This record gives sequence, structure tokens and C-alpha cells, in this order.
Amino acid sequence: MRQPVYLDNNATTRLADEALEAMLPFLRDQFGNAGSAHTLGRLSEGAVVVARERCAALLGCAPAELVFTSGGTEGINHAFRGVFNAFPARRHFVTTAVEHSAVLAMADWLRDNGAQVTILGVDGQGRLDLAELEASLGPATAMVSVMAANNETGVLFPLAEIAALVKSRGILLHVDGTQALGKVAVDLARLPVDLFNFSGHKFHGPKGTGGLFLRRGLRLRPFMIGGGQERGRRGGTENVPGLVGLGVAAELAGAHLASAGAVRALRDSLEAFILDRIPGSRINGAQADRVPNTSMVSFDGVEGEAVLLRLDQAGICVSTGSACTTGQKEASHVLRAMGAPASGALGSVRFSLSRYTTETDLETLEGCLPAVVEELRSQGTLPAGKR
Repeated sequence: MRQPVYLDNNATTRLADEALEAMLPFLRDQFGNAGSAHTLGRLSEGAVVVARERCAALLGCAPAELVFTSGGTEGINHAFRGVFNAFPARRHFVTTAVEHSAVLAMADWLRDNGAQVTILGVDGQGRLDLAELEASLGPATAMVSVMAANNETGVLFPLAEIAALVKSRGILLHVDGTQALGKVAVDLARLPVDLFNFSGHKFHGPKGTGGLFLRRGLRLRPFMIGGGQERGRRGGTENVPGLVGLGVAAELAGAHLASAGAVRALRDSLEAFILDRIPGSRINGAQADRVPNTSMVSFDGVEGEAVLLRLDQAGICVSTGSACTTGQKEASHVLRAMGAPASGALGSVRFSLSRYTTETDLETLEGCLPAVVEELRSQGTLPAGKR
């Protein structure tokens, strides 16, 4: 079986070979519990320390400010529930309409528990109105939560400007950094963010690993209650092999940031090909700042799901949006928030590249994509009322 062309890196990434090699000893011989006092335990404890230092270097924070988690969703839950419990006098939260489903689910949870939630809109390019953000803030606001980069369109929010507005009012700022870390530089020593979550499998680390940055001095209840792991902030036996792989992946991600331009060049070349060869196509968020690897393309007159299935048959892996909502027949909430017409929202496909993507991969895609879209349009795959 030939290797598929993988262009769904915002859903997950392949595990870096170097990360896998570093993990193997801790899956075989060095299997000790990091909380044990014997030699094997101390080896594991030391490996976790190194992993934390490597992740902290990528984030630009102190190792002690980093809590290891199982990934982005846990970090989001810890941030929201922790702030809700820690500041009972403040019952107003602010987020945006284009956040990941995990954040929007926490917004529903807040409402169910008596909090007020303001959902900010975006313009047609997915950009946030900073004046609207400023107007939403008040004395009862506990936290603002925004994503660094959108998982569907790749649009970047201006975190420095957002932080300046939020912190000038004495309000906590949470950033979902899941789709940004490893793609653009992050320096939490300079950016006044209070909480920042990330997930290892988005930058060639293992699944089930991630972290939550908690600014020094911010004390929240642990999300996982149990042992005293993570300085009492997250109970549970450490996933030593996973954390070792996470640390190596973080180090590699930092080293490869300088070559992000090569990924951007491939992405831009693909977009130019699509716009030139497939009429009725457009790039969502093209006029906004974006991470270098992501392209969300709308094709008029077809369903994105049909395009995905045809490309899958050709051995090409893409997505119609977030992997957490794949299979749903509703149009993307991100594109709806951007004001995209129903046909454009339903007919969208996300291509997300990585440092492992090659020109040959894109040539394979370009060799069949125009014919796929043309054939589907001729069949009239878009449901009546959605055209």
C-alpha cells in the first residue's frame, strides 16, 4: 500500500521519528514511575524535567509555569473551570464565535452555571474587531478567551493588541494556542497572557500530551484531583514516554520555525493553482494574517464532504474543517461567523501542510483536484436550497 498524501495536519501530525526514538526506551526498559524513589523512578523523573524545559523553551516561559496535560481540550477545561471557581465575584466571560468547539462547549457550561458569556463576531476575513472587544469588557469580566490561530482558516488573532486591551482592565486572558505553537513564534515572556494551552500532536508530538501555561502567581484548583503530581496542579501518574516525545517534538518545532517560509511557499503555490485552474473557488481569510500551513478553500456548487471522499479514494487526506466536528452535515460555524454563503460554507475543504509536505504531494493533489470538482459540479451534488 502506497503512502497517502497527507494534507490534514491541523487535525493531527505524523509523529517525528526523533520523538519516537526518544520515547522507545521509556516504553521498554526505563519504565519506572516518575514518582518512585528508586533508580528507574529517578530516570523517569529526570526525563520529565527535561521535557518540561524543552516545552518551556518553545513557549518562552519558566518550566515551573507549565502544567502537563493530555492535550488542548483538557487545558481549555482547566482554564475555564479554574477561573470560574477562583473568582466567584466575577461572572462574565468573553470569547469569539470562531473558537474551537471545546471553547464553545465551555461557554455553554458557563451559562449553565450562571455566568454571562459574550460571544464576539468577526469580519468576512475572520478578523476580530478590537473596538467591540474593548466595549465588551466590564468590572464583572473574569476572563477573555481567544484562539491564537483558527483551526479551520488559519487566521491569526493579534494577541499583542488583544492582551494590551484586556490586561489594562485587570482581566485574565486565556489563549488557545493549539494551532499556533510550532507554526509561528510564541514568547510568553513578552506576551502578557495568563493562560495558554497547547497539544503535542499538532506539532509532530504524540497524541495524549499537551500543556497549560499558568502565569506565575495565578492559582487555580487542579482539574484532575489525585496525587501530588505537577506540583499539585494535575493529579495522575505522568505519561513519561509521551512527555519525552512531547519535549523532543517541541525542541524540533523551535528549530524548524526558521523554515516556515518554505511551508508558506508551498501553501501559496497551491492556492495560486486552485484560483487559476478551478473557477468559482476562493480562499477563506486570504486577506488576513494566517499561519503558513493552512488553506481553507470554498468551491461553489459542490459539497466539501464529496470532494473529501473523492480525494480520499485517490489516496489524498484532507478535511472539511475541524476533525472534532467531521461527519456533521451543518456548515462550518467558523465560515458562518465570517458571513460565508451557505454554498461556500458547505463546499469548503481545508488543506493543511507540515514540514514533511513535499512538492510531489501537491503535484499529486493538483493532478486530480480540478477534475474532481468539475465532475461533482456536473452531478449537482449540492442539496437543493443550498446552491
